[in-house]
Amino acid sequence: MNFPSLRTLFSAGLLATAAAGALAQNLPGKGVSVQPLQSSLAEETFQTLLVSRALEKLGYEVKPIREIEYATAFVAIANGDATLIAANWQPLHDDFYKSAGGDAKLYRKGTYSTHALQGYLIDKKTADQHKIRSIDQLKDPAIAKLFDTDGDGKADLTGCNPGWGCEGVINHHLQAYGLSNTVKHVQGSYAALMADTIARHKEGKPTLYYTWTPYWVSGVLKPGTDVVWLQVPFSSLPGEQKGIDTQLPNGQNYGFMPNTQHIVANKAFAEANPAAAKLFEVMQLPVTDINAQNLRMRNGENKPADIARHTDAWIKAHQKTFDGWVAQAAAAAK
Repeated sequence: MNFPSLRTLFSAGLLATAAAGALAQNLPGKGVSVQPLQSSLAEETFQTLLVSRALEKLGYEVKPIREIEYATAFVAIANGDATLIAANWQPLHDDFYKSAGGDAKLYRKGTYSTHALQGYLIDKKTADQHKIRSIDQLKDPAIAKLFDTDGDGKADLTGCNPGWGCEGVINHHLQAYGLSNTVKHVQGSYAALMADTIARHKEGKPTLYYTWTPYWVSGVLKPGTDVVWLQVPFSSLPGEQKGIDTQLPNGQNYGFMPNTQHIVANKAFAEANPAAAKLFEVMQLPVTDINAQNLRMRNGENKPADIARHTDAWIKAHQKTFDGWVAQAAAAAK
C-alpha cells in the first residue's frame, strides 16, 4: 500500500489553507459590521435572526439584535446608528418610514413575507348570543358593558403597545366609528394583556381584543371556532394610509389593509454593500412558517436558545432555498 509522502500532505494542506483563505477574502461582508433591530415583540426574533444567519454566511459581522420600538428604529436606521429591521409592516408603518426620511434615507426592496392580517375579534359565544358582527355595535352602552372588565361601564379592548403602528389606527377607529364614549383602548405589554384575555375566555367571559397574523394568538383562540372577526362599518385609516379601501375581495372589511412585511435597511449601507442589498431583496419567508414558530414560543419554547434552534432547524429544512439567497447575494457583489 502506497501512503502519501509528508511533502504531498504538506502541499495539500497548504492548498486547502490557501483555498480557504481565498474564500474568506472573497466574502463580500468581510470586515463590515451589521446592527439589526427589532421591536420588543419577541416573536420577531425568528425572522430577524434568519436574516442575521444569511448575512453571517456572506462574511458580515452581525451584532446581537437590539430591541427598540418601531418609530425610533426607523430613525436610527436612517441616521446610520443601526443597519436594518426585518419587520417593517406596509402600509401599517408608512408614517414611521416617511417620518424617518423615506426612500431618501432608507432601502426597501422585495417582500419578506405576505398575507399579514389584523383586526378586532370577540368570543364566538357572545357574538352569537347578541348577534354582534360589527365593531360599531359597541356604540350601544348595553353591548359595550358586556366587555367591561374594570367596572367603568366601557368595553375594554385589549390593544397595542404604545409606539406600535396599530396604536394610531385603533385610536383613529375609536373616533371614526363613534366609540370613544363606550370603548377603552387598553394598552401595556401586549403579551401580558393577551394572557389575561385568554384566561377570561377560558372562564367563559366575553372577550374583545385586537390581534394580527403572523402571531400565535390565532392558534390559541381560533377564528370561526373560539372567536369571530368584527367588521367595520366603513374604511377609515389615519396618516399615510388615509383614503385606502380596506374591504377585502370577499366583501369583508376588518378595518386594516392586508400587510406585507419587508426588510428595511440604511440606504447608504445598502449602496455600499450590494450583496446585503440583494439578500434583503430576495429573502422570502412564508407567513405559515412564522406562525408555526411563534406558536412554539407560546407553548414554552421561548428562550433565546430555543429561537436560535428554531432558526437553524428552519435553515436545515430549507437548505437549498437558504443557499440560493446567499448565492444570489454573493453574485451581486461581483
